Amino acid sequence: MTRAASSGVTMRIVDARDDGLRLDRWFRSHYPALGHGALEKMLRKGQIRVAGSRVKANFRVSAGDEIRVPPDVPPDVPPDVPGGSDEHAPATRRPKFDERRDQKANAAFISNLIIFEDDDIMVLNKPAGIAVQGGTNTTRHIDGMLASMEKNGERPRLVHRLDRDTSGVLLLAKSRIAAAKLGGAFQRHEVDKTYWALTTATPRPREGTIDAPLSKQSSADGHERMAQDDRAGSKKAITDFQLIDAAGDGVAFLALRPRTGRTHQLRVHCAMIDAPIVGDGKYGGAAAKIHGVARGLHLHCRSMRFPHPRTGRVETLVAPLEGHMKQTWKFFAFDQSAEVSWPDLLDVKARKR
Repeated sequence: MTRAASSGVTMRIVDARDDGLRLDRWFRSHYPALGHGALEKMLRKGQIRVAGSRVKANFRVSAGDEIRVPPDVPPDVPPDVPGGSDEHAPATRRPKFDERRDQKANAAFISNLIIFEDDDIMVLNKPAGIAVQGGTNTTRHIDGMLASMEKNGERPRLVHRLDRDTSGVLLLAKSRIAAAKLGGAFQRHEVDKTYWALTTATPRPREGTIDAPLSKQSSADGHERMAQDDRAGSKKAITDFQLIDAAGDGVAFLALRPRTGRTHQLRVHCAMIDAPIVGDGKYGGAAAKIHGVARGLHLHCRSMRFPHPRTGRVETLVAPLEGHMKQTWKFFAFDQSAEVSWPDLLDVKARKR
């Protein structure tokens, strides 16, 4: 239900079918032309509110909640381009397409990435170089292509994200009930993820925990980046690491376990212990380059351990290496089937920088 308010503001009432949905996903469903970055900005400014209160993007709405939608939110019409839309581009500039052809291509693309599927979840091995969600100048992304996988009125839903240049396990929920249960598991830290990374140095010690809070900061060139921030109120960021193998020239194969989920956490933490991830120019600079190795970011979500949303049984899904990382592992003769064991608490001193 919708009612008009002053100054062009629209008040939307959440209906029963959207009960328990995250606010950002509610907007993606009803206002698909609104980019995630623009949504976050409106939430920070208080332009978007739920029941009169400021909330965050991960707030879960309830049936009957009243959502304040400001006048500059793009109309709730579906985007003209499959895979998302450019929030700044007028409709007249969007390319024409054959919907049937493009949806078929999207379905084929997603199907080729599936490593596990049942009635409740779908797990993809996301390739590096493709975004999980849309944003400014991002018209092709996983979330946009998931519409092609809709069945019985339900489409797979994101429950977490990977950076554009990070590959590996991407867990999707096939219903709103499954999404709510998996979202709760992430919030309760019941999901355990292991990443593989190639770094330009061997860390000392060879295993440990990096405990360094992070915050988003502006650099001298005006770009934003994550950096250590020990001030009160900064967000806790903790990463476990262990060395799996190393090449003679100092190149290392690391396993990483993020205990928290901050933006670029693994990349920043590796750079902080003088072992930047190969291909990460943003945080490693020139030191992140290795002659003869592909330039792409060498970071892969190898496995995810989580409670199944229907059975509660703990599942572990593994994504094999693909693309440039597979070639790099062959080049250094690293074990592509290496197994990693994480004790609940590593018996080493936490590293704080």
